[in-house]
Amino acid sequence: MNVKRILLRPLARLAALHAGGQLQAFLDAHRQTAAVQDRLLAELLRCHAETDFGRDHGFSALRSYADFTAAVPVGNYETHRPYMDRVWAGRAEALLPPGQDVRMFSRTSGTTGQPKHIPVTARFLDEMRRGWNVWGLAALNDHKAAWLQPILQISSPIRQLDSPTGKPCGAISGLLAATQKPIVRRMYVVPPAVAAIADPTTRDYVTLRCGVGRDVAFITTANPSSTIKLIETGQAHAERLIRDLADGTLTPPGEISFDIAAVLRFRPKPAKARRIQEGIRRDGQLLPRHFWNIAYLSHWTGGTLRLYARRLAELFGPVPVRDIGLLASEGRFSVPLHDGTVAGVAEIMGNFLEFIPVEEVHKPNPPTFRAHETEVGREYSLVVTNWAGLFRYHMDDRVRVVDRLGASPVFEFLSRGVHTANITGEKITEHQVVEAMHRAAAATGAPVERFVLQGRFATVPFYELRLEPVGADVERLTHAMDEALGELNVEYQSKRSSGRLGGIRPILLPAGALERAEREQIRLRGGRSEQYKHKYLLTDVLE
Repeated sequence: MNVKRILLRPLARLAALHAGGQLQAFLDAHRQTAAVQDRLLAELLRCHAETDFGRDHGFSALRSYADFTAAVPVGNYETHRPYMDRVWAGRAEALLPPGQDVRMFSRTSGTTGQPKHIPVTARFLDEMRRGWNVWGLAALNDHKAAWLQPILQISSPIRQLDSPTGKPCGAISGLLAATQKPIVRRMYVVPPAVAAIADPTTRDYVTLRCGVGRDVAFITTANPSSTIKLIETGQAHAERLIRDLADGTLTPPGEISFDIAAVLRFRPKPAKARRIQEGIRRDGQLLPRHFWNIAYLSHWTGGTLRLYARRLAELFGPVPVRDIGLLASEGRFSVPLHDGTVAGVAEIMGNFLEFIPVEEVHKPNPPTFRAHETEVGREYSLVVTNWAGLFRYHMDDRVRVVDRLGASPVFEFLSRGVHTANITGEKITEHQVVEAMHRAAAATGAPVERFVLQGRFATVPFYELRLEPVGADVERLTHAMDEALGELNVEYQSKRSSGRLGGIRPILLPAGALERAEREQIRLRGGRSEQYKHKYLLTDVLE
C-alpha cells in the first residue's frame, strides 16, 4: 500500500468533511429556492449599493425583485463595459464592493470582437470553488476508486497578459488549480507552469509526459477535444514518450523555457515503458488503458460537444463521463450530480438566476422567470446576477429544464445563444443540426467530429455541409442527415417536401482544415482553446 496515501488520509478526511458540509448545504438550499434567492439578491444589492453601477441604478432604494427588474434592464457585456473598463483601469469601485480587491481578470472572447475581462475577487473565487467542491465530492462519492488518486487537469495559464495595473489576466481555471486545497494539489500530476507552453503539440506532450508515469484516476478539462488531442499527441510521439518514460527524461517535440523545464523532474520507469510497448503491439496503437486505470472523465458534454463522444469511446472504452456543468468566465450556473447527463442543478447559492423563454428572447424588454418559476420541458435563455459585478447579465446560453431538485430547475445546456438559420422559413437551430448529424453518424458509422452547415441562396436554396474525409460514404451520410433534420424540424421537412428547399450538399475539405481555421480564430480573438466552441451552424447565407 502507498505509504504517502496512508499519511494523507487524515488531511483527506478533513477536506472531505468540509466539502461534505458544502454539498449538504447545497442540497438543502433547493428545498427553499425562492427564499435563498431573495436573501442572495438582497445581499448583492446591499453590498453593491455604493459602487458606480449601484448608485446609477438606485440600489439603495431597491427592496424587492420587482424593484430590481424595474431599475435594471436585462443587459450584456456591452451594457456593463463602461463599468468593466473602469475596473480594468484600476477603479474597482465602479462595479465591486469595498474590500473586494481584484485577484485577476478572467479573459474570454466577446461578441463584438473585443475581449471580455471579468474581475475575479475573493468572494467570486470562493463561490466558484464551492461549486467545484460540491461537484467534485458528488463525483468522488460515485467513483470511490478515484479517492486520493492522481488527477490530470488540463487548464490554461492564469497570466496571458497584464491589466493596466499589473493584475494577471487569463484563465480562472488556472487560479482555481493554484489555490486549491493542499491535499488536492498533491494529487495533480501536471504543474501549473505547463499551461504556459505556447505550442499546443509541445504542451500536450509535456502534459501527457507528466501523467504517463502516474496512475491517473480521472481527467478533468472543459472541452473534450483537449482530452482527445492529449492522447492523439501521445500516439503521434509514442516512441519518444516510451523512451522518456524508461529513461526518466523529457524530450518534447518543441522547445520549452528553462523556467518550465526546471520544475519538471521524472524518475526512470522502465517496467511501465515495457508495459506500454506490449499494449501497443497488442492493440496496434497507444491507448490510455496501457498506462492508466481511468475511473471517469469530466468535461462538457452538452450542445455541440456531444459529437466528441464517439472518439472518446474509441480511445478510452466504456469509461463513465461526468459533465462539469454550465460554467464560464462569468461564473458557475449548474452542478451535475450524476454521470452520463449534461443536466445540472441550478447553482442558486452564488448566482441570482432569471430565465427568458427562448421564443421571447428577441423582445426589447423580454419577460423573465425566477428559478422556482421555470417549467420542466421549456427552453430558456439564462440571465445572471452575481459577485463578478454582473447584474441581469444575459449569458446568451440556451438551456432546457428537464427536471427539478426541490423547487429548483435541473437544466441542460443546448447551445450558445439561439443560433437559428433561416432561408425559406425553416428556422433550424444549431442544436437540431448537431442532433441530426449525431443520428446520421450513428446510422452510417461515419466518425464525424467537426463540420459546418451553412445556407446558400440559389434558384432552389440549400444547405452546404463542409466536412473533412470521414472514411465513409459522404453522400449516404449527407442524405441521412437531411432526413434526420426533417424529423427534428417540421418546417424544414415541409420546405424540403414542397421543393422550396434543396437537399444538403456536401463539400469535402482537406484533412485538418477545420482545426486550422479554429486555431486561427482563437489567435485572432485572443482567446483560449478550451473556451472556443466550434460553430456547427453558420447563420449568414452565402450567395
